[in-house]
Formats: sequence, C-alpha cells, structure tokens
Amino acid sequence: MPIAPRHLALIEEVRRIAPKGVKVEYTDGTIITQATPPVIHQRNLFRLRSQFDAHRPVGYMPTENTDLASPQAAKLRNPDLCYLPEDIVESEGNSVAADLALIAVEVVSPSNPENDWVGKLRDYAAMGIPLYLIVDGRDSAVTLFSDPNHDRYHTRTDRKFGEQIRIPDPFGFDLDLSALNPL
Repeated sequence: MPIAPRHLALIEEVRRIAPKGVKVEYTDGTIITQATPPVIHQRNLFRLRSQFDAHRPVGYMPTENTDLASPQAAKLRNPDLCYLPEDIVESEGNSVAADLALIAVEVVSPSNPENDWVGKLRDYAAMGIPLYLIVDGRDSAVTLFSDPNHDRYHTRTDRKFGEQIRIPDPFGFDLDLSALNPL
C-alpha cells in the first residue's frame, strides 16, 4: 500500500515546523521524529564512512540522512548512511527509491534503540535494502543483516568493537571496528 497523499502532506508539515536537525520518518501510519545525534555518534559514523568510501562501487556515492521511500511498503526511512547511484542526484524531490540503496547504516541512538533494532530492521528488509549494518555503542557491538525477504533479513553476523566484520559485495571488504567508540 503506497503512502497516502494526506500522510505525505502531514510529513511535509512536520518537516516544516520541526526544529533544524530533526529527522522525520514514516512507517505503518506513524510519523517518527528524532533529535540530532551527539558528537560521538558522528565520530563513529565518520570512521565507518571512511572505510566504506574506500571500497564503494564505481557509480555510487555516500549520502547521510537521505530519505529512502518505498511506496509499495508505505515506508519512509532516513538512515545515518547509505550508498546510492550517483545519477540519483539528477532527480528532484526529497526522497529516493529505497531499493536503489546498497546498504543502510545506523548508529544506535541510546534514547531510542528500538527504532534501529525493531522498526528499521523490519522496514529496511521490507523496503528491499540488501544490507543493514547496526552499530550499537551501548554494548560495543556491530551487527550486519543481509539476505532480505519481505519484512526480515535471513542472515545475521555479530562482532564486537575491536574485531572485523566482512562486508559482502558489492563492497567486498573487512570493516575494521577497532576505531569505534562506545557510548
């Protein structure tokens, strides 16, 4: 079921009145707002992105806080980091088709971990995003989900900060988790 026009209008109104830096997402008839993350969150994201950028596929670019929309799943999510085709820049609008993303990366917010561990885990699979990486500084752990089918991923790999985790093709590298900081 696509996102109803009245919900799209409501999402845009929330964006208009929300303070600068507030993320706005939509899933299952609910609008979710979240405050700007702390600096430690940004530092971990920077360290992840530096490694992903060195292995990004040709023709793809990193984006932070880009709306990914899936009209078929009636969902709009905004990952901390994802990789999209470079030619998507030529499109207009505030959102990009979610199934174009190669990966969604989230650094868990201590104030709302359920959003990343439950809602986004379900939604990214339903939206057809092939890889979902969760970095959780609360327990110094990283989890990679892959092989989505409908509303779940079928493969899960867990590692601790200080270890490495294999990021499959099209990236194809071992992500070094030693530079990440716990919360």
